[in-house]
Amino acid sequence: MMPSNVLVVYKKNFESIHDDALESIRQILDNLASKSSLKVDYSARETVRRADFIGRDLVVVLGGDGTLTSIAHSVGSNTQVMGVNSHPRDADVNGSYGFYMGSDASHFAKDIAKALAGEAIVNVLPRLQAEIITTSGNKIKSDPALNDLLLANTHQYQPSKYRLQRSSNTEKPAIDSIQYSSGCLFSTFLGQGAWFRNVTDIEGTTFPIEEVNNHYLFVSRDLPREERREDGTYWEWTKQPTIFTSDMHRGYIVADGWDETHFTRGATITVSLDGPNLQLLTFRSTIHDRVAHWIQN
Repeated sequence: MMPSNVLVVYKKNFESIHDDALESIRQILDNLASKSSLKVDYSARETVRRADFIGRDLVVVLGGDGTLTSIAHSVGSNTQVMGVNSHPRDADVNGSYGFYMGSDASHFAKDIAKALAGEAIVNVLPRLQAEIITTSGNKIKSDPALNDLLLANTHQYQPSKYRLQRSSNTEKPAIDSIQYSSGCLFSTFLGQGAWFRNVTDIEGTTFPIEEVNNHYLFVSRDLPREERREDGTYWEWTKQPTIFTSDMHRGYIVADGWDETHFTRGATITVSLDGPNLQLLTFRSTIHDRVAHWIQN
């Protein structure tokens, strides 16, 4: 079924570059809607709610990567997302790189026509998610993360204390380790460029193409050097869920640097790639083409 119910979420910061891009795509969409049954609604990023995404066939995100990751948490696996860079860096050095943005204002007319005709490239991207089981047995899920998840003490001046566990696989034995670090960072394959590579040195590391959609990266941040073993307790590329038992008075999971999900001492936290996939549209190349230098073919 071709998209017929579209929501446009835009970055609203009163800068003319973003306002001009919004006006440009609004004219294109209004013209399309006047000639068809296409329904289009608009919402600023600051006011959009999860209920606004229910029943949508296509979500157009106008802004940069931060705009997209901030609202993608609310988008389910059945809704396609089209990123439109409102301030491309190739036109202005102060603009947005827009890694996840498959279009921009100059290409929008052609790209939206392809999206509505079902002719866009559909990139099905895995997302990280944490499930928290409280000491009273309640289950709470964090927002899904397109880039990364942080698990840490809410008081950053105090150490993150936890028991880390991961089951065995064909290559490595099971892990059961008590750690004191500044927290743990998890990254999807694509998300490693957002923060992960600034936390640990994996320059030159490439990953098998058959693993990029079912493995994730893990690192214990600022772990004392004598505890940085090569058994996967310091950093790892894995598809096994990682399980934590909190020994912190209060900790949190932060998805893509946005919403926080809190837990207390004794809670069990399981982090995996079991989050809902995201259908991201691109038009001139796949999303993996952009990071081909990280992939082993």
